[in-house]
Amino acid sequence: MSQNKNIFGQVLVALVTPMNSEGEVDWAATEKHIDYVISNGADGVVVTGTTGETSTLTDAEKLKLVEVGKSVSGGRAKIITGGGSNETAHAMQLYKASEKAGADGVMIVTPYYNKPTQAGVLTHFRLIADSTDLPVILYDIPGRAGIPIAYETILRAAKHPNVVAIKDAKGDLAQASRVMNETGLLYFSGDDSNIMPHMSIGATGLIGVTANIAPAAYRDMIDATNRNDYHHALKVHNSLEPLVRAAMTHVPGTVAAKYILHGLGLIGSPRVRLPLVGPEEAEAARIEQDIDKVGPITGLSFENFRPDRNAAAGGALPKVAGTTR
Repeated sequence: MSQNKNIFGQVLVALVTPMNSEGEVDWAATEKHIDYVISNGADGVVVTGTTGETSTLTDAEKLKLVEVGKSVSGGRAKIITGGGSNETAHAMQLYKASEKAGADGVMIVTPYYNKPTQAGVLTHFRLIADSTDLPVILYDIPGRAGIPIAYETILRAAKHPNVVAIKDAKGDLAQASRVMNETGLLYFSGDDSNIMPHMSIGATGLIGVTANIAPAAYRDMIDATNRNDYHHALKVHNSLEPLVRAAMTHVPGTVAAKYILHGLGLIGSPRVRLPLVGPEEAEAARIEQDIDKVGPITGLSFENFRPDRNAAAGGALPKVAGTTR
């Protein structure tokens, strides 16, 4: 089956939401970080996704992130809004508002916590896709949602004209091949450790957490894959492996990514919002040990990596941001 036209690009960043020491969104740092990833090769930016701490952002913050992303991008990259809600009606409202705010696409996560049947999952996707004219990316992440998107549900959802892509954080390479063979969906790797394997079997690109830190390296990997230079792509993959381990295995990816970005001087604070907290001493030590093993990476040097455990310690905030609506 022919693939949908790629309207998103290949290197998409699951953007962190920089915050100040009070736990408020640092808008200046957010603008700077969006410019950093786009200037270093990102084709698209997913704001308000898992990595962006969507669960603790207010609706007003989510919409402003779309507006800021569009302003900073200036047409250089697509701005996609993620997260949504596990309440279908609320998700529909958010995505309609995001479309008005200028989003180029929406990413719909499997309803979490509710644990609906596959019929409920499909209805959730279809109603949201009906509510917007924007292209839709389905987000399959059973580790967080509690349930997968079943293969049959993907096939049925793919028939909706607005559903054009899927982000796979499930890691089932056999199913990935089957979906790519039997649907026209654009296929994005959503598991940083599986980006190279996904690309080798025909994936479109990636929506990555570690790409916050090393966007130029992922650009290099994708470009090498596009010219069938798998030897070079594998070399980049191997150089990135300790960084992926540092960012994705010891604490939640958001927490580690902010800790590393702050240590590199790319954001002003490693703060996350409760119930997320910064890495404890032993966790921070493991992150730093992995960083020490990172090889030469395109566009990035770790020689000036200066982690600040005190800035991240505890993660308790002087005040709570407020409700999600």
